[in-house]
Amino acid sequence: MNAVLPERWRANPRLAWASYAVLGIVLTVLPFVVDWGMGRTWVRILDFALLYVMLALGLNIVVGFAGLLDLGYVAFYAVGAYFYAILASPHFDIHLPFWLLLPGGALIACVFGVLLGAPTLRLRGDYLAIVTLGFGEIIRIFLNNLNAPFNLTNGPQGINLIDPIRIGESPLNPAVDIFGYTLSGAHAHYYLFLALTLLTIFIALRLQGSRIGRAWVAIREDEVAAVAMGIDTRNVKLLAFAMGATFGGVGGGLFAAFQGFVSPESFTLMESIMILCMVVLGGMGHIPGVVLGAVLLTVLPELLRYIGPLQDALFGRVVVDPSDLRMLLFGMALVLVMIFRPEGLWPSPRRARELRPDDPDTTHHEQESLYDARR
Repeated sequence: MNAVLPERWRANPRLAWASYAVLGIVLTVLPFVVDWGMGRTWVRILDFALLYVMLALGLNIVVGFAGLLDLGYVAFYAVGAYFYAILASPHFDIHLPFWLLLPGGALIACVFGVLLGAPTLRLRGDYLAIVTLGFGEIIRIFLNNLNAPFNLTNGPQGINLIDPIRIGESPLNPAVDIFGYTLSGAHAHYYLFLALTLLTIFIALRLQGSRIGRAWVAIREDEVAAVAMGIDTRNVKLLAFAMGATFGGVGGGLFAAFQGFVSPESFTLMESIMILCMVVLGGMGHIPGVVLGAVLLTVLPELLRYIGPLQDALFGRVVVDPSDLRMLLFGMALVLVMIFRPEGLWPSPRRARELRPDDPDTTHHEQESLYDARR
């Protein structure tokens, strides 16, 4: 974990702990501040932001660490969501507990990750992207058509009335009583998602600094050299797909429980592209950057929904359809970032040096820090 901290924090542990304390306080009171200032809807948006952070960190293992372009990541998200929905709803009248379904969905998604990784080991670049894209679409089409002759997924109608997450005997929807205080479902999910997000970040950091993480980076930089150094690229690639898929399965289970409804329309190619944009925009391979990218790309489209009322206030009428203008501005923002910050908004020092070798911000201290992290 120390490898991702700024140099001045590592030189001053008190500053690091003080910063962690301030961040912890901010994250604790954030949903109440947002609820007070912007409404309960924005607390739900925060919940989705945390959910997307988990998904982006999972894809970052495949794309950022191992350098394998995966456009079908939404398939693992869908597998986890439908596994939870089928076994915790009136669809088959099976109501297994949350603590059993979440790891079960992660395990099933992990198996699907291996099934995707095994036949694609010799592919790279555009060819790998096309194969993974096809895999994601195959899963969506299967979910859309597995309502005959045996109704497994309920087809395009989806599965509803999914059991909410329960802590003990108390469901998190619509509200939960904690020590005599009633906490809304949106707030309760926020704290659960926050705890799981922090656990995901911890696991990703430990993987990044491990021998497996260094093997992933070696494959990303030069697969031929990695083979020459004795790295078993076959198993290491499979492990990258499996680990990324596991995070996707967990995210899918949480999504199903939070929404109470799943359908194939929630797992389109656009969803995969959006998660990939979070990784690339924030900074591939850099965990803090991926977290930043996930939060921005969850919150920014929702902020752009206010363009309609803003036009009405300025011109007395809506000049351009808000949904069209919203996506146009969103796309323009992505293009501008990729032009002026191709390494991402918060890149790792190594990637910043690769894309901006003459940038004076890449200091000697950062180079030493990167060397220590790779050791």
